Amino acid sequence: MTAPIALTIAGSDSGGGAGIQADLKTFSALGCYGASVVTALTAQNTRRVSMVEPASPAMIAAQIAAVLDDLDVRAVKLGMLGGPAAIAAVAEGLAGCALPVVLDTVMIAKSGDRLLPPDAMAALRGLIPRATLLTPNLPEAACLLDSHSAASIPEMVAQGTALRAMGASAVLMKGGHAEGADCVDLLLTERGVTRLVAPRRATRNTHGTGCTLSAAIAAGLAQGLPLEEAVTRAHAYLQAAIAGADGLGVGSGHGPVHHFHAVWDHV
Repeated sequence: MTAPIALTIAGSDSGGGAGIQADLKTFSALGCYGASVVTALTAQNTRRVSMVEPASPAMIAAQIAAVLDDLDVRAVKLGMLGGPAAIAAVAEGLAGCALPVVLDTVMIAKSGDRLLPPDAMAALRGLIPRATLLTPNLPEAACLLDSHSAASIPEMVAQGTALRAMGASAVLMKGGHAEGADCVDLLLTERGVTRLVAPRRATRNTHGTGCTLSAAIAAGLAQGLPLEEAVTRAHAYLQAAIAGADGLGVGSGHGPVHHFHAVWDHV
């Protein structure tokens, strides 16, 4: 049986916990073949990002064209995209493609280092109408809306609704930055609001959670799952990956989640 193909367009994480590396691990763990377009190289580990070197817009465009010309891609995940010219290259490269797109609005690394230049915000907003699903965390949603971070469920609903009004077919408001014993994500679609709730785990090893969740959703869409089912499965996968993260022991800072928690039996 041929595995469905999912494409990630994102930055490379030399530490292996986020970005392209997390996406490809997630695709593999969930039964998809992963293809990739590298938008930037980052020198980073679990403690810091020490250097970022963007790929040229021409190289980004060439990678997209090469993949789509030969591979039967079924879904696309967009992560760290870089500056306005790079975002324009991605938009042009995907023009005319009737593929589901999961847009993860990557702006800040877990270490606190900025991954999106301030002058790229308008270009990123311009991609929102291309998104089948937009997956911002609360600070990212606030930046996109030029507002404050949502501090309650009603505010999360209001901001998710505003983002849908900007053109996204659906929005997943991620509540990891909120407070409380439970972490609440909200999926907003034309059919209403779905709550996804999980206990908030006491761990610092959450590097790559956003990348992993959006990649897991893209994998589900590539496999033909309806959006709600793809999101629900991805949410459960991420929670299990977080639960297994402390057993990995990678790095001395914010370690990665355990993408292969269901495969490896020695961790």
